[in-house]
Amino acid sequence: MGHLDISAVSYFLPDGRPLLDEVDLRVADGAKVALVGPNGAGKTTLLRIVAGDEAPHGGSVARSGGLGVMRQMVGRIDDERSIRDLLASLAPAAIRDAAAELAAAELGIMEVDDEPAQMRYASALVDWADVGGYEAEAGWDQVTDAVLSIPFDRAQDREVRTLSGGEQKRLVLEALLRGPEEVLLLDEPDNYLDVPTKRWLEAQLAASPKSVLFVSHDRELLSRAATQVATLEPTATGSGIWVHGGSFTTYPQARDDRRSRLEELMRRWEEEHAKLKTLVFTLKNKAAFNDGLASRYSAAQTRLRKFEEAGPPQVVARDQNVRVRLTGGRTAKRAVVAERLELTGLMKPFDLEVWFGERVAVLGSNGSGKSHFLRLLAAGGSDPGPEHEPAGDTAVAAVAHTGSAVLGSRVRPGWFAQNHTHPELAGRTLLEILHRGDGHRSGLGREAASKALDRYELVAAAEQAYDTLSGGQQARFQILLLELGGATLLLLDEPTDNLDLHSAEALEAGLAAFEGTVMAVTHDRWFTRTFDRFLVFGADGRVVETPEPVWDAGRVERVR
Repeated sequence: MGHLDISAVSYFLPDGRPLLDEVDLRVADGAKVALVGPNGAGKTTLLRIVAGDEAPHGGSVARSGGLGVMRQMVGRIDDERSIRDLLASLAPAAIRDAAAELAAAELGIMEVDDEPAQMRYASALVDWADVGGYEAEAGWDQVTDAVLSIPFDRAQDREVRTLSGGEQKRLVLEALLRGPEEVLLLDEPDNYLDVPTKRWLEAQLAASPKSVLFVSHDRELLSRAATQVATLEPTATGSGIWVHGGSFTTYPQARDDRRSRLEELMRRWEEEHAKLKTLVFTLKNKAAFNDGLASRYSAAQTRLRKFEEAGPPQVVARDQNVRVRLTGGRTAKRAVVAERLELTGLMKPFDLEVWFGERVAVLGSNGSGKSHFLRLLAAGGSDPGPEHEPAGDTAVAAVAHTGSAVLGSRVRPGWFAQNHTHPELAGRTLLEILHRGDGHRSGLGREAASKALDRYELVAAAEQAYDTLSGGQQARFQILLLELGGATLLLLDEPTDNLDLHSAEALEAGLAAFEGTVMAVTHDRWFTRTFDRFLVFGADGRVVETPEPVWDAGRVERVR
């Protein structure tokens, strides 16, 4: 068993602003602690500090037992790493190092097959056996069989980027939960997972003897898996932490009670402060005419000074107030028409009509083709005209298909893709992006841009580069760009995955007021309740419409 102790950890952003303020948190043996809080409060940074990726500017981290880490980028890996590379990176250090040396030796013998290369390769094989590499491969075989239904020897050279976001997540979760590490850090492990896999994760976390610190915004997973809830609460001096010792089921009421108690303490402090200042002012005036009151005046001054030095009670953290103003515009009655549409190798041909103003949830298991379908529409469909160019500068890759998908007149798609890295935004500050504009979005002056960022609780990050934002802040900024880009068809791929509760509620309200059509791929059971049509990508490759959400659609049956 293992445990984790975070003691008085403080951290400052590169521009000097405080992010974390003396955070204390203990994850006891076998505890499942959920780390929650607004986007940008420092949740991922705190996990990076615990993992050793960042050094704190104050405080310390101690633990017992091995540490396994799922980082936030899992689910949108887009480099040349193979499945073998990914699984090796999750293993203990000795296996990681031996795997890297074995890979280098294999490459060397392929490039120059001489005696030194052969000796190096032979030595690497011996080291691989000595550190338990073959035993690790046996475990990885169970992982790839569970996730991809193929053995490790067939899966190991496959590039991770060929997997869906959910498959990437499940692969890492399987490896960590089956692995030897006693302490796990999981940064948004439920993102990209379909509902059956979320239920699997809930059960695995609840049953695991490991100590787990995880970040999640999925309320159902929180209520089923967390034994404690730790909340990062932003203040002017950095985020502090409050720990609710019970489950998430009792968390909302406990937080409301705590807020009421802190507000009452603050009210009493302010009343006492006002009384002391009045007393000092009164005695000052009276002491000017009565020397006998000088000692009382001095004592009152001392009392006020000590009262102010002690400071007010704990500051009540302000809730976020994100305001989404998606506008849209009138389009043709038939916004999307698909006839005998088949995405190559993904699904059987299907027909579909989506009418102006409808809200369509696209459901189904990971890897069934849902995101490809949205991406085809985001590119303007099969035969896009100039009016169907996507809002924004995001390049939309082509999707191989047969049949047709046609957008109606005045339908301009706006695409939100959570697993897209947005290289066109990297390195640019939020103000710079808004000021410059793009092909369909007018540039904004500094004041107008600041007001727009303020509505999305991003004004404090206005001078930050896009790629330095948290996942939730990036998601909110992408939604802001959709708002400003004039889209009349919103194509949202897992929009709530990285959004905190307040931001997700604001998005829901914004979509309700949007004059246009919305199609969303989602596994968020709460978010789906706001839709009126449900398109299910089934395990048999058929696409059907259902009157209610269907969450138990199996994995698509195809050769893997």
